[in-house]
Amino acid sequence: MNLPSIVVVGGGAGGLELVTRLGHRLGRRGRAEIVLVDRNATHIWKPLLHEVATGALDSGLDEISYQAHSSQHGYRFQHGTLSGIDREARTLTLAPVLDAAGDEVLPARELAYDQLVLALGSVSNDFDTPGVGEHCHFLDSPQQAEAFRQQMLNTFLRHNDPRLEQPARMAVGIVGAGATGVELAAELHEASRMLHSYGVTALDSDRLEVHLIEAAPRVLPALPERISAAVHRELERLGVRIHAETRVTRVEATAIHTADGQRIAIDLGVWAAGIKAPALLSTLGLQTEKNHRLKVRDTLQSTEDPRIFAMGDCASCPQPDGGTVPPRAQAAHQQVATLYHNLQAQRAGKPLKPFAYRDRGSLISLAHFDAIGSLMRGASARSLFIEGHLAKLFYASLYRLHQRAIHGTVKTGLMIVVDGLNRFLKPRLKLH
Repeated sequence: MNLPSIVVVGGGAGGLELVTRLGHRLGRRGRAEIVLVDRNATHIWKPLLHEVATGALDSGLDEISYQAHSSQHGYRFQHGTLSGIDREARTLTLAPVLDAAGDEVLPARELAYDQLVLALGSVSNDFDTPGVGEHCHFLDSPQQAEAFRQQMLNTFLRHNDPRLEQPARMAVGIVGAGATGVELAAELHEASRMLHSYGVTALDSDRLEVHLIEAAPRVLPALPERISAAVHRELERLGVRIHAETRVTRVEATAIHTADGQRIAIDLGVWAAGIKAPALLSTLGLQTEKNHRLKVRDTLQSTEDPRIFAMGDCASCPQPDGGTVPPRAQAAHQQVATLYHNLQAQRAGKPLKPFAYRDRGSLISLAHFDAIGSLMRGASARSLFIEGHLAKLFYASLYRLHQRAIHGTVKTGLMIVVDGLNRFLKPRLKLH
């Protein structure tokens, strides 16, 4: 007898947590075939990519092999990129997998599904700004973060050239003062300090210029003003040059140009100003918004097909207040529980639950220097402002909660011990 198949496309935080829970409940017991599809072979928690970009986190140590994880948690992994869906036949097509030389490793394939969950996340939105694609780094994937890290190291090394006029300086332009841009700005100052202490570069943080450019009136425009103001003060204390209410008009290899006529000289450029869902979603015959996010019901079912669900950044889910669920990691984490219930309820012919997003607060990490944020108090709109060591502890706990969801309590506890040992055994920064 053929088992019903639940296919999840996208192994980000939400997708991986979902297949882990479904694998434990249905896959291991032979009640359904659970399949995860992802274009990458490994997983790393996306909120940590700014640390990968500076070398504060070694992706080789923290990434998770989907193949190994699937064998331990009751689901099956398929390496590939979604290219199309046949809703009548209930099949999806995966594009061929190519190696670095462009040679085919796996051919195009079809997978059958009874229920499909799209968890493709988001990518940076450059708003068609000239020069961004050619001259800016993005931090949407571990590969992009690693590419930035390699160029950052090379740029630091070039500033060691004795023929350069002294004192040499290095400038990094970060467009977008959301969480990624703010956290990267702080991490860069820590990275320059560590690289200087290891003798990699003669440049220290005093000769690093970080320009944080934001079109909105303040940094972290989506978060409460109190958090924004506290982060602004801390960034200025570190020496970050904040350009608020500044719209970028074009980017060159050595400069960022703004609408008010500024030319900000840079050695490295990073674009972190807004996100959108992958454009592929608008080609699947499902209803989408202009930013390609799939329109879904409050049950997380697509508006066109009740057997196709969507979650996370790629889903536009309505809420009782008339808005939609914000594209945040905590939203995807919360949606896992609703989808876990609804997928099983649909198979059993039972009513599905609506998803209600609850804001648990916001936390921003400024490298080792500080952490700032707020925690929501229960169901009320009141929040508790926190900073310093307590905020750092809560920020670190977010990653541990994700690890616990995909590894279990015992293994996560062992990982905490190993991470503590590595702080003494390994350099604090990845230098190669």
